[in-house]
Amino acid sequence: MMTNEKADLPKIDTCYGTLSSMLRKYDKYARKDCFTGHTKEEFESWRETSLEMLKGLLGLEKMEKSSLNPVTEEVRILPGNIKREHVRIQVEPDVWMPMYLLIPLSANSRTRLFLCPPGHNGAGKYTVAGVRSYRQVEEKIRQYHYDYGMQLAELGYVAVCPDSRGFGERRENPESTRDPIWALKGDCRLLAHMGEPLGIPVAGMLAWDLMRAVDYLEWRGQWDVGHAGCMGFSGGGMQTMWISALDNRIKLAVISGYLYGCRDALLAMNENCSCNYVPHLWEHLDMGDIASLIAPKPLLVQSCSEDRLNGQRGLANVLEQVNIIKKAYEVYGARDNFVHDICRGGHQWHGEHLKEQLEYLINME
Repeated sequence: MMTNEKADLPKIDTCYGTLSSMLRKYDKYARKDCFTGHTKEEFESWRETSLEMLKGLLGLEKMEKSSLNPVTEEVRILPGNIKREHVRIQVEPDVWMPMYLLIPLSANSRTRLFLCPPGHNGAGKYTVAGVRSYRQVEEKIRQYHYDYGMQLAELGYVAVCPDSRGFGERRENPESTRDPIWALKGDCRLLAHMGEPLGIPVAGMLAWDLMRAVDYLEWRGQWDVGHAGCMGFSGGGMQTMWISALDNRIKLAVISGYLYGCRDALLAMNENCSCNYVPHLWEHLDMGDIASLIAPKPLLVQSCSEDRLNGQRGLANVLEQVNIIKKAYEVYGARDNFVHDICRGGHQWHGEHLKEQLEYLINME
């Protein structure tokens, strides 16, 4: 008996996708401008050229400087003698960046400070600053050990925990902050759709904002900005990589959960967030090349052995990039300034040895 019922969708057992073609193109066209020299002088010449190229790819020349116009929203004294300031600054005309400053009450003009940009799936600054009064935030702190800003403050450092564009108070639509699951995520896709056709990828926006945060800290003049550090996990590690390479005011960097080859981790795994993708970048450099621009400043890269973001080849994909970084430090005769810490487990921040690691890195400056 015939029926007029229709299936919901065609049954498709084979898809004719594009990935294999793009992988082949990557192998043909990628990383054409990596460092090939052997001396410090050759590296510094390459650095100068590479930084100019990267600033262009990030669209930094299109970012608009404005007065900072800082506003203090709230001040609280937290357990452990830590003051938490809720501040917002203007990073561009009509663009504001809220942040938490975690300030030990013992802090003085010699106290070191760290920028602590957040990664994904943590509601922005709230997880990094250890704001455990919200159930979903507390859950993500437990899952990822996400409160590295608070961990720094408890060690006596000033921790600056901003909302990145598209996260927390910087979402495009307040409705996005009210759903218990969606509020943890970000608007990077929307930002990419707005910015990339104008030549301003999300990574450029994020790097610019962190530079403006340093401007604000210099303006306040209360702590040791001359030895400013940056520490970030996952997408915060991405931001740490960029700002530490681009801005020489950052003197020490800790990158966690973000240092792997683009082919495996961003092309083959192309469902990753839009903030990772900078048009034309792969033609020129890989992640290890960008991170090598941090040399010879003290740098700790933290990788997890089972982190799915490492890609199908796992740590092999990470170690290839680490070797690129090592070469740069060797050129400077500063091999001890670079530390690669491999931790067990999946995608997480590890602060078990943070006190000792920071003391070591600071001693290397």
